Formats: sequence, structure tokens, C-alpha cells
Amino acid sequence: MQKRTWAQMIVSGVLAGVVGFVLAFVTLSGLETPESSGVTQAQRTSGGSSAVLASHDELPVSVSAGGDLMDAYQTAFRRVADQTIPVVVEVNVVNIVRQRRPSSPFEFFFGTPRDGSQEQEYRRPGLGSGVIVRRSGNDVFVLTNNHVAGEAEEIQITLADGRQFEAELVGGDARRDLALLKFQSSEDVPIARLGDSDALRVGDWAFAVGNPLGFSSTVTAGIVSAIGRNPGPESGMPMLTDYIQTDAAINRGNSGGALVNLKGEVIGINTWIASQTGGNIGLGFAIPVNVAKRVVDDFIRDGRVTYGWLGISTGDAGSQLRSGMDLGTSEGAFVYNVFRGSPAEEGGILPGDFITRINGEQVSDSNSLVRMVADLQPNAESRFSIIRDGDEMELSLQTAIREDEAEVARRSSRMWPGLAVTPITDQIREELGLDRNVGSVIVGNVVQDGPAATAGVRAGDIINRVNNRNIESLADFYRALNDASSDEIMFRIRRGEQNILVGLVR
Repeated sequence: MQKRTWAQMIVSGVLAGVVGFVLAFVTLSGLETPESSGVTQAQRTSGGSSAVLASHDELPVSVSAGGDLMDAYQTAFRRVADQTIPVVVEVNVVNIVRQRRPSSPFEFFFGTPRDGSQEQEYRRPGLGSGVIVRRSGNDVFVLTNNHVAGEAEEIQITLADGRQFEAELVGGDARRDLALLKFQSSEDVPIARLGDSDALRVGDWAFAVGNPLGFSSTVTAGIVSAIGRNPGPESGMPMLTDYIQTDAAINRGNSGGALVNLKGEVIGINTWIASQTGGNIGLGFAIPVNVAKRVVDDFIRDGRVTYGWLGISTGDAGSQLRSGMDLGTSEGAFVYNVFRGSPAEEGGILPGDFITRINGEQVSDSNSLVRMVADLQPNAESRFSIIRDGDEMELSLQTAIREDEAEVARRSSRMWPGLAVTPITDQIREELGLDRNVGSVIVGNVVQDGPAATAGVRAGDIINRVNNRNIESLADFYRALNDASSDEIMFRIRRGEQNILVGLVR
């Protein structure tokens, strides 16, 4: 037997590994031939009656043992594109912007308005994408982002085949950044198949379809990078939805377009990107299609989206709060304040309660609570599971209709007690230079114009007593605060070197 060189041995090993990987992948993946699997195509409608040409669960992937795996991927990707490009449209809008025109060179250079200045209208064009989601008679409905078309004066829809239609706004909602458009046609128009975004898993294939920078019918591929993303209040993005994160390329003009899965089903509406340059860096975010489905129904029925409102301010349960309130779990939302006259107050929710479930569904954190309450049907009975003073209990109440965010903010003066307190940790003691015996609970936040602020409570105040009860823990504070035996609440507060009394009326 001849000796093999190291190079020959390495090449043989690599080839064996590649062949083994391909065979193992084909075997474990259960990839099917065209003869053994169904063909999935988008729904098409004609004259208002819908007819599904073919609609099966699985997208076929053709590969035989020893076949070309990359060809199988290519075949699958082509079929995704064939199904989804026709149902994604280009949305061209014109917004009318009104600005005051300088009446003189003096005003132009120095900015001092003079008599005779006039307001002038400017036409500002915009571009986005949309998804054809429904048809009723000759009315065809297109879902897009509110920031694309919610304020538009003129809207034009261009289909992938070049047909153009004038459209109108059915309804727009800034709180979830979704809008529904409508155009009329008696011709055949493809309708998107909507998937189940709750079934997504990290690592699933994802395709972004839209019109980035005006390049119509663009398809990019990636994966689902994360699910349940919360952008945070500092991002300026709507908070009444979570987001699907993907690395499929998304750029300006993709807004309102489709994020689809390997079956060709729409699983999200592409909405925003995180970027320091304004271009794609692999951090794209889409509104889950299950959120969008309900919005479509509300728009068609009422022309607006209604959200449930409970009337509380909440936060997450950190380790110190869990320990101080004997919670034992971090999954839930801690109630800091309750709006007076709100469904929460009428239903018996108190400051210091920890909400863990709504109608049996787990509340993971304060953001999920806000979204879950928003999805509740106003005036319908709902069950809230809570932990109060270490005991589990259940309350039944009805939510109200959530007003716009400006109105909710104006009601902040009605929050009881209008403050948030936190245990004094060793870190807080060190940072503020506090003695060991100074107290156990400190005011972390005071709501502007709320009862506590009006009474003179300040952030940084240390609460030593409530109605002559010593406060040695967070649980002590909320037990005393929620004692219904008196309408008057008296705080003994340590502020600097001074001890003061502050009174509130419940």
C-alpha cells in the first residue's frame, strides 16, 4: 500500500465531511420531491369572490439523495418570491406641508415676523410599501405603516404588474404604526396569505419584500433574529406592540412591506430599522402579523382601532423589589399607581399589587402587560391574577376604551398615590451617604401634579412612618398605604437632616 501524503489525507477528510453533511441534512430535514408535496400559491379574487387556486401547508423543496442541496434552496426561494411579489405594492403618497412664508428680506434673515406674512402649502412626496390583505366586492384593502400613509393627502398604489390605482385612507393608528388603505378594482388582484407570527422561532427563514429606495419588488433573505423585541420608550417607536427582529435587508421604502416565511405567508409588516447611518446594518424590525390582523378588522368595521385601558402605572420587578414584596417571581408587572375612577380602582387593584396573569395568560413584564391590556375588548369581563402581600388572588374587572396618549398623559394628576418607592440598598446608602439607621424606603419618583407632588413629597425623601406605623420594608409601606380604615394618609419623612410630616387625602 502506498503512503498517502498529508495533503491527500486532508482533502479526503474534507470531501467525506461535506458528503456526510449533505446526506445527513437531506435525511434529517425530510425534504420532499415535487410529487410528494403540495404547491402553495397566493389567493386571487375576481369580482369580489375569493377563490384559492392552491393552498397547502408546505412549500415544496425538490432534492433527491445525492442531488444538489443548493438547487433545492434556490427552488424554495424562487417560489417564495413568486408568491409574495404580486401581493406587495408600492405606495406613493403626497403630504401637504404648510409653512409661513417670509414677507420681507428682513424677516428671512432675522426671523422677526412682520405684518403681511403668508402661509404657503408645499407638496412633499413619500414612498413606502404595502400588503394586499383583503377584498370585499370591488374594494381592495392594503395594509401599510401609519408613518407611510396616515397623514397623506394623495395616495397611489402600484401593483407589481404595473397597474396603478388611486387609494384612500380607511384608518390610521399611530400607537401601533399601522394604516389601512382601500382602492377599487373589478379586475383580478392577488391577496396575501397571512401566517401565524406566534409560531415563529428564532432561526426561521425570513424574507423582506418591498420597494427599498424605489427599487420595486425587491426580495431580501435572512432569518428571524429575535422575537418579542421591545424598543424602549427612548426609541420613539410605538409601544403597544412588540417586534420581530430580522437580518433580512430593510431600507427606506421597505416600510409597510411584508416579512414572509418559507411557506410564502406574511408573518410581519416591516416597520423600522436600528442604524447609525440610516441604512441597513442587519437590524430590521417588523410588527407581528397577528397584531396586524385585529387592526385590519377594527379599521374595516369602525375606521379606527380601539384599545383596552386599565388605569395603572407599572414597572418590572427587580431583585430588591421581589425581596421587599415577597414575590418569589420576576414574571409580572408591579403596580405603582392607580388612576382614580379607573377600571383598575373600581375592580379592586391597589398600589403594590403584582399582576401575573390576564385571563390565564402569563404576564412576562410591564411592557407585555400594556400590550395585553390594549388587546382586551373594552367593557368585556377579564380575570386578573395578582399577588398581594404574599398571597395569590384573582380579580374580575372590565377595561375601558383607551384614549389617545395626550389625554392619558393629562390624567396623570389623578394617579394615586402619585409616587414610586424603592428599598434603600447598600448601593443607595453609599451613593447618598446615608446612615444605616436612617430608614428602609426611599421615594424614587414623584408624578408631576399628582397627590404626592401636590402635598410636597420629593424624590429622595425617606419615608419612616405611615399613619404612625414604622416602615421597615416595602411591604410595610404598601400595607399601611392601602389600609382603608382612614381617608387621610400621613407620611413622616426624613429629608436631609430634617424630619417632616406630609399629609395626603385618599
